[in-house]
Amino acid sequence: MKIAFTSGFKNVWILSLSCALAGSIMPLMVLVGSLVGADLAPSVTLATAPIALMISGTALAVVPVSRSMQALGRKKALWLFMGLGILGCALAILSLQLQSFIMFCLTSVLLGTTNTALLQTRFIAMESVAIEHSATAASVVMAGGIIAAFVGPELAVMGSNLTQVGYQGSFLLAAVCIGTAATVLSLFEPPKITATTIENTPASAATLLRNPSFCLVLASGVSAYVIMSFVMTGTPISMHHFHAHSLSDTKWVIQSHVAAMFLPSFVAPLLFRHFKIRGMMILGLVCYCAAIVIGFSDTSVSGFWLQLVLLGVGWNFLFVAGTSLLPSTHLQNDRFKAQAINDFTVFSFQAVAALSAGWAINLISWQQMLLSCLIPICLIVAVLIWEALSGTQTATMES
Repeated sequence: MKIAFTSGFKNVWILSLSCALAGSIMPLMVLVGSLVGADLAPSVTLATAPIALMISGTALAVVPVSRSMQALGRKKALWLFMGLGILGCALAILSLQLQSFIMFCLTSVLLGTTNTALLQTRFIAMESVAIEHSATAASVVMAGGIIAAFVGPELAVMGSNLTQVGYQGSFLLAAVCIGTAATVLSLFEPPKITATTIENTPASAATLLRNPSFCLVLASGVSAYVIMSFVMTGTPISMHHFHAHSLSDTKWVIQSHVAAMFLPSFVAPLLFRHFKIRGMMILGLVCYCAAIVIGFSDTSVSGFWLQLVLLGVGWNFLFVAGTSLLPSTHLQNDRFKAQAINDFTVFSFQAVAALSAGWAINLISWQQMLLSCLIPICLIVAVLIWEALSGTQTATMES
């Protein structure tokens, strides 16, 4: 990790800080989105619709964001989508003033598109350093999420009563935070990418999907996000509305969860060197299973806290492992297609999970919701076995 503190990592740290500040809107929405949804939605089953639509916006914006970055360049495209994020915050303020659920849902979609662009910073960071340091660069950018984990919920609570309409001030503070992130990004110097001199025939999507290792990448990402989103989205409603825990306690649990999603990134290179990629996936699944057991038996504040922390750590292990495996599953000139398939698949399933959480939490118990998370866990276990039996495991960089 000491390489992360050399002068060559200046761009990486700028991206990390900028992404952390702008990305604070996501944990803010996780805390506030379902609570506002519960107040504005015509049916309680639609309470988590804003979260689901935010994630849907993330999935649907994958191709437009990629094309914008190719046409405008990484920096200008990031500025563009940060501007959309500020517009989304303004629309949120207006929707709360008008008490419009539909307008608030549109806000969620706009913020989802901003999130898509911010997620691309992990690839931009890897382009900014030598290939042998790409895993460390991605980890540093992801570690910036710790700032977002605390800033987002704090903005939500600090701004909740700034105006007569609840949570309007939260989105005003979020807009200021995104503007600050755009200012930090002005220090970023886009790296010069050397063109590939030899191009191979692009692989089709079907060809990529026939590769067990590529399917493992998808299974890892889908399982990581589906379980995390399903449980995380339902937590504020379960804690605050059903188990009568305070908003302050709910905020602390969400903050701890998001921090746990990114803290392991500081030691990710060491962990990968010891456990390897597939070992990290297994560790992630162990964390998820432990979270299910704890959440099933303990609905106190401490129980929710430990459950959500384990949920965050498990997500990190599975997501970083899948991200690290992805480059070795395709040729260099297929990277945009592979990244697009991966992100679109993962965030589409995540959107379904987030929307299902609102439906599930009003029809079945919290414990039954947790038990349903065993389905995606079984999925990734099956793909791990398939890949091992196929004998096509790809070599990966363990730095």
